[in-house]
Amino acid sequence: MAILEKAPAKINLSLDVLRKRDDGYHDVEMIMTSIDLADRIELEQLEEDRIEISLESRYVPNDERNLAYKAAQLFKKKYGIKKGVHIHIDKSIPVSAGLGGGSADAAGVLRGLNRLWSLEISLDELAELGSTIGADVAFCVYGNTAIARGYGEKIEQLPSPPPCWVVLAKPDIGVSTRTIFGQIDIGKLFHPDTTAILDALKEKNFSKLCSNVGNSLEEITFGLHPEVLRIKEAMVQAGATGVLMSGSGPTVYGLVEQQSKATRIFNGMRGFCEEVYLVRLLG
Repeated sequence: MAILEKAPAKINLSLDVLRKRDDGYHDVEMIMTSIDLADRIELEQLEEDRIEISLESRYVPNDERNLAYKAAQLFKKKYGIKKGVHIHIDKSIPVSAGLGGGSADAAGVLRGLNRLWSLEISLDELAELGSTIGADVAFCVYGNTAIARGYGEKIEQLPSPPPCWVVLAKPDIGVSTRTIFGQIDIGKLFHPDTTAILDALKEKNFSKLCSNVGNSLEEITFGLHPEVLRIKEAMVQAGATGVLMSGSGPTVYGLVEQQSKATRIFNGMRGFCEEVYLVRLLG
């Protein structure tokens, strides 16, 4: 019997880096929401005690470097599972894009294994387990809309954003989150108004939300990869509101209320880069 899990991508409505901790990590405050761009994960039990990953992507490893593999390994060890699993990942989320694709896959594996082996583990416990794999995994276990604090492991659910369309544009580059965080000078960072975004979500106020989305890491990524800034400028010029880089980049998104306008912007952005998507918010 195969278990199927949908693993949605996320975008950052805000990303604020607060301080560097003694352990080398940074304390962050991030508001994230799920979008209808998802990988699909199929899990099948193996009688032999091993983990297999299959997927069609030359950019994603199918061994212990893959976060989905790490999630399965951790799950089996934590709960004493001696059977194996074959995990097939159908990739739709771009790789190294700031959209949490690897984290979404790891979270999907944790949820899927919970169902495959009928363990009835709570999402809270799965999220705690996932937070040891990567900073966005805890959020991805829950999905929807939430604020993440600490290094990303402390999750508080939030009201969903006003309904809208999302245009995503990713240049043909990958961005290393580790490299971007290594460039941080806390004293020089821009800090978004997280409180204003929280208020906008509570009020379901689209224009207020768009006016306050912000990302502390944008200027660093723009400095290293000027093409990301050019895509943001092009999307603003095309008429999108709430335009922001997600995560450490390089994907830039724009929030748009009307479908016809979103479609126009989507078609216009395809002249700037190959990977352009038009999706709805899930969160």
